[in-house]
Amino acid sequence: MANTARNKPGVERIKAEEPGISALDNLQVQYENNKKTINTVLTVVVVLIVAVFAYLKLYKEPQESKAATALSYPQQYFQTDSLGKALDGDGQHQGFLKLIKKYDGTKAANLAKYYAGACYLHMGDFKNAIKYLEDFDAHGTMVKYAADGALGDAYMEMGNTKKGIEYYNKASENKDDELLTPLYLYRAGMAYELDKQNDKAKDAYKRIRDEYPQSLQARDMDKFLARLGELN
Repeated sequence: MANTARNKPGVERIKAEEPGISALDNLQVQYENNKKTINTVLTVVVVLIVAVFAYLKLYKEPQESKAATALSYPQQYFQTDSLGKALDGDGQHQGFLKLIKKYDGTKAANLAKYYAGACYLHMGDFKNAIKYLEDFDAHGTMVKYAADGALGDAYMEMGNTKKGIEYYNKASENKDDELLTPLYLYRAGMAYELDKQNDKAKDAYKRIRDEYPQSLQARDMDKFLARLGELN
């Protein structure tokens, strides 16, 4: 005989079509028949919510705070051009490289990748500069355009002009930045000239001349354009 609810003690099978049975009664019967599964699912959901909350409050937030404090020490060395100590630490405080590993996943560790890449760039280690700068997630940070510009510099130093141009263009996307944008437009123009793309070089120089007339780069743009045959 089939093992149905009718054959199980303590459970009365109720059909929806039977007169006098309400929707609430049907819902109750369905719950009784499936309560083990329902309760298991609810328990799992509750456990996940508690686990996420505990991770954020008891681990993630303290880690972020510790990482931010740790970052302040190599930042000071970076600002004074003590790049070796900024990267490797001073024996008492860890440098960017250890911070990246110890606090992986934090905002401070991500920012440390930018600093490490910048250190290597200034030290002439362009391969490691590219490694850390490309691993840096610049989205939503204040140094996004500076990081793109640094990558452009590193690729140019490695002889990869096309990648240099690509990142110089990214670095000059912020039209409101009157310091970095004309700087990287200028470098993009020079890179275009090296790549024999004189028309694009002229476009970059014209943008500097017309859109950023107060920038340091603007004073030489007429001369640069004249060299490329643009006399207007």
